[in-house]
Amino acid sequence: MPFIHPLADVQSKTIGQKTRVWQFSVVLEGARIGENCNICAHTLIEGDVVIGDNVTVKSGVFLWDGTRIEDGVFIGPNATFTNDLFPRSKAYPDTFRGITVRQGASIGANATLLPGITIGANAMVGAGATVTADVPARAVVVGNPARIIRYLDT
Repeated sequence: MPFIHPLADVQSKTIGQKTRVWQFSVVLEGARIGENCNICAHTLIEGDVVIGDNVTVKSGVFLWDGTRIEDGVFIGPNATFTNDLFPRSKAYPDTFRGITVRQGASIGANATLLPGITIGANAMVGAGATVTADVPARAVVVGNPARIIRYLDT
């Protein structure tokens, strides 16, 4: 059974066993969250978001429609996900371009990820990086714009 803090607003019915959703978090109807996840305080998960098993979403993270997070991913505090290439007030795209984070990847604190990109399996995005393009599997990226500084061993 998942743990839902009494001060969380969880409208989704699809939350896995042993998942914890902490206070002041909002999970909209339709969102799917896997087993054994930790959704920290002050987070937002929109309805067209899928989160795998064993995922950590730290405080201050908002996951917008179209986002796909695979198993074993770590998302650091205040990491910024986006889904609209040309945002304008009251002007919405026909479809939102979500971000995909593959299995085992880690996103550092305050990183910014632009719409439509994919972070490869076991990749690492450094704190504060601005990711403007896909990140290959096992790559370590840092900076603004993010650039590959090395690859992790298998």
